[in-house]
Amino acid sequence: QVQLVESGGGLVQAGGSLRLSCAASGRTFSNYNMGWFRQAPGKEREFIAAISRSGGSTSYTDSVKGRFTISRDNAKNTVYLQMNNLQPEDTAVYYCAADRAPIWSRPSVKATKDYYDDWGQGTQVTVSS
Repeated sequence: QVQLVESGGGLVQAGGSLRLSCAASGRTFSNYNMGWFRQAPGKEREFIAAISRSGGSTSYTDSVKGRFTISRDNAKNTVYLQMNNLQPEDTAVYYCAADRAPIWSRPSVKATKDYYDDWGQGTQVTVSS
C-alpha cells in the first residue's frame, strides 16, 4: 500500500493558477503510474490527468488540456499538477492516486478510477468568479 498526501489547494480567482503536489511513501514510487482526479459536490469523481512511471507519457481529460500539466519527480516521490487559467467549474476536491499494477500487465496510463489502488485524502480547490 502507498500513502499519498496532497497539498497546494486553496482559493483562487478565475484566471489564476495553483500547483498541487502529491507526496508518496515508500521506495517504489517510480514503479507506479500516477493519476489526478477531482470530485465536485454532488458529482462523480472524474479523471483529470495521468502520468506514466517514467514521466514520458501523459494523458488528460479534454476539459483541462492546454491548462493543466501533470509531472513527476521520482527522486522526490512526488507527482504534481500545475493548473493555469482556473475557472469556477474547476472547483472540486482534487485527489492523487497510484496504480500499482506491474508494467508487464499495465504498460499504459489509465483514465478510469477503478484501475487505481491507493488514494490521498484530497485537497480542496475553490475558484471564485
